[in-house]
Amino acid sequence: MKAAVVSSSRGAFLQHFFCVFGFRMGRVPFSSGAAAIGISCIMSEVNIARKKEKCENCTKQCNKKQSDDALRSLQEKGITNGEVSGHTLAQPVLLSACLSCDGCVSEEENSRISQQNLQEIYHVLALNKKCDASKHKLLVVSVCPQSLPFFAVKFHLDIPEAAQKLCGFLKSVGMKYVFDTTLAASFSILESQKEFVQRYRRRHHDTHAMPMFTSSCPGWIRYAEHVLGSLVTPHICTARSPQQVMGSLVKDYFTRQQKLTPEQVYHVVVAPCFDKKLEAVREEFYSSLQESRDVDCVLTSGEILHMMEQSDVSMEDIDPVPLDHVFGEISDPNLMRHDGRGSEGFLEHIFKYAAKELFGLDVQEIVYKTLRNRDFQEVVLERDGETLLQFAAVYGFRNIQTLVHRMRKGRVPYQLVEVLSCPGGCLSGRGQAEGEGGKPDRALVQQMEEAYSSLPVRLPETNLEVQRLYQDWLEGQDSRDAAVFSEQQTKSSRKKSGSCCDHAGHRKTAEYLL
Repeated sequence: MKAAVVSSSRGAFLQHFFCVFGFRMGRVPFSSGAAAIGISCIMSEVNIARKKEKCENCTKQCNKKQSDDALRSLQEKGITNGEVSGHTLAQPVLLSACLSCDGCVSEEENSRISQQNLQEIYHVLALNKKCDASKHKLLVVSVCPQSLPFFAVKFHLDIPEAAQKLCGFLKSVGMKYVFDTTLAASFSILESQKEFVQRYRRRHHDTHAMPMFTSSCPGWIRYAEHVLGSLVTPHICTARSPQQVMGSLVKDYFTRQQKLTPEQVYHVVVAPCFDKKLEAVREEFYSSLQESRDVDCVLTSGEILHMMEQSDVSMEDIDPVPLDHVFGEISDPNLMRHDGRGSEGFLEHIFKYAAKELFGLDVQEIVYKTLRNRDFQEVVLERDGETLLQFAAVYGFRNIQTLVHRMRKGRVPYQLVEVLSCPGGCLSGRGQAEGEGGKPDRALVQQMEEAYSSLPVRLPETNLEVQRLYQDWLEGQDSRDAAVFSEQQTKSSRKKSGSCCDHAGHRKTAEYLL
């Protein structure tokens, strides 16, 4: 058995990707510099042929490729699918084994992922200091709402205060604009709501209409495309994730307001999850016409914290600076959140919207019923003893496996399933909530949940900035541009197939906005 050393940014990402799919690798402890440059992890490897194969189930294919000796070696160490025990080996796949056939992460993707780190940011900042002003990159940072509670806990401040300190720090090192991505999430939720109602109304003549699976989690999307294939992909909502809505918003709408071209803007996203790095490098989020990506670099909350620690600046020395907005001045600059347990709240908002739109019912409060565990819950809408809607929230790979098993047997009663690869949801992303031994820091997660729940809730439908976005960017929700947007999403969904080598995914075409 030989050891492989990888850069911490790529290694930490791959560790998360690996653990999401229920496998285990060498431990990378999360400390103040866990995601920083220079920290490496040790991964076990087995000798596997690099022959590419199409597969319906990557774990089975990888198992077939592994030698009996490698399997016995793993079994002696008691490594099972996501667990350590002395019992029989259950679908063992080492990281290098899983990636060796390039069926999931290609060499090109590996190269792109390796650039998603602090070094790239330092490189761009350094070039801005050296090169001619006409060649400067305008650095724009978009911060996910689920990252802000992390900084609030670490700074011992409430979320609005922490957001201003974070903004002040980022601008002090050379970032020009710092946005909150709640606006993009509201946009994504509204698109998902509309699609659900459309799917529900055609459910009797479209076998793929129900259930609808949410599309905001890149770990889940990756797994669905490369492992589950046609069983699941036609059911995935075609709306873009909040990250990629924000990406196109910055690279299209915002750049035009600034009288810049997309390649003149370097867009950084701060997220709680390593999977967002892989989402950013997907080929459909690159415009060959503009030679620009919607999101140039994703940094986790932990990486930003390490950047702050490296700068050797104390919290007291950072001047608080209000967050920016893509519209410039807005009527209500206060930070808001969506309903939901520390995630974007797709389930709750779609549930309330569908209840009103389809049945004329106003749902004020949603009551979750816990099924297998806290990460597998359901919500039911009833009237006169009749079940009208039945939704589920399924978080974590183990629960996803249960869902898929039921799907194969045709025993999924839900019209919508909110699927997230991280147990506990987005606040528990491994880019900010990982503790010793690779396990979630439960105390930290609880503090983040409390901080997040303190923010006021705003329905996407009542967000005036979202309505303004539709008008200014797409010329209205029912405009031709908005219709083209929806059509492009639907076309990409039709391209998905059961092949693990298909990379279509939920597509965004930058060109339609030009």
